[in-house]
Amino acid sequence: MTEQQASSDISNFPEQDHASSADMLEARQIALSILGQVLQRGQPLDQALDNDRSFTALPSREKAFARMMLATSLRRSGQLDDFIRRGADRDEIPHPPALLHLLRLGAVQIVFMNVPDYAVVDTAVRLAEQNGLSRQKGFVNAVLRRISEHHRDWTAKQDEARINTPEWLMKLWIEDYGLRTAAEIAQANLSEAPLDISLKDPAEMEHWAGILEASILPTGSLRRISGGAVHTLPGFDDGMWWVQDASASLPAQLFGDVSGQTVLDMCAAPGGKTAQLAAMGAQVIALDRSTGRLKRLQDNMRRLRLEDHVHAESADASEWAPAQAPEYILLDAPCSATGTARRHPDVLHLKTMQDMERLMDMQARLLDHAIEILAPGGVLIYCTCSLQKMESEHQAAAALSRHQNIRRLPLCAADVGGMDALLTPEGDVRVLPFHMAPHGGMDGFYIARLQKM
Repeated sequence: MTEQQASSDISNFPEQDHASSADMLEARQIALSILGQVLQRGQPLDQALDNDRSFTALPSREKAFARMMLATSLRRSGQLDDFIRRGADRDEIPHPPALLHLLRLGAVQIVFMNVPDYAVVDTAVRLAEQNGLSRQKGFVNAVLRRISEHHRDWTAKQDEARINTPEWLMKLWIEDYGLRTAAEIAQANLSEAPLDISLKDPAEMEHWAGILEASILPTGSLRRISGGAVHTLPGFDDGMWWVQDASASLPAQLFGDVSGQTVLDMCAAPGGKTAQLAAMGAQVIALDRSTGRLKRLQDNMRRLRLEDHVHAESADASEWAPAQAPEYILLDAPCSATGTARRHPDVLHLKTMQDMERLMDMQARLLDHAIEILAPGGVLIYCTCSLQKMESEHQAAAALSRHQNIRRLPLCAADVGGMDALLTPEGDVRVLPFHMAPHGGMDGFYIARLQKM
């Protein structure tokens, strides 16, 4: 569901209906609790939603309402905090944190979700009372009413792309791509990602495009714009497809024909690329350090009926020793995941420069080990969903400098659905979130194809 679709649904909600109003108040209370878990405890949004029984028990419409409040609050947090500062007529951020989160959720409904102002203010004051903020009820009322009255004028004065992007990230993107492209990246991150689907049998593309009301992308993915719960869509329970962004579907395709071959997927969970390789006829050794994530991968393979093609193993990929040197290795390295910000807006709040530096050390170790165990003549695909070149282009270049027995196998437009805009001068793939913008964009992604001599 896009923000625009959610807005049209939510604006028609009958707030005056008492039973429904109770559900909507509960949805707002749950959203307030989860926002605190994400921003104060550093818990990923999807994990917080999955683990919250109150959220999963909500009726579908209220669940969509709560999810949209949270995703948009995280995506637009810079703007919301600016509205709150202006509404409070003070530079200080309101304290305690629960008060700030409450105001953010109120502001996001007024400005971005078309919820009637009276309903937002009323429920925000009631939530303040329920959450030990009774003394701040007047403040909440006054701030939200000022936002309601002035937000259009205030919005016109905001640089929305920049104000919603952490300063350290914007600085890196400007260094990597220049000011104009960095601004385009930040702007693209303000739009929610559509639903992309990979088919188990690409020969049935036209068939499933019709059933799922989806378009066919040049990358070979299906794209569905309209919302709805994924597990209720035709073909999901039957294992005919899985959800995977168009960018993430590219790396496995770049091996070419791997039918009957063994492919090592070094950091495999949750398993989208593992499923692709298995569906292509490969025997996949799927490694992951997390037993929980590996169980999810195995569950996915069973749903897709691909388990006979996959050997899952819990292991540290930087130390794992194969019985026989693999001729194909896919290394989708752990990274800051900033390329997925459209889909996971919490990423920009949860990752820091220090996190990225730690991940860079891990990426280098994984790359070195992959090169060490790769069979002579073998092909290694290195990829990340990071927008920063330090985790991507620079890692591949450093590996090529460290290992004289490795060369780059340049890619061409035909390898990526004819989209030559995705190719770097060196022949790697660099996807930016605004690529394919008329069709809804793509996750930020980097891919290098290397060969051991």
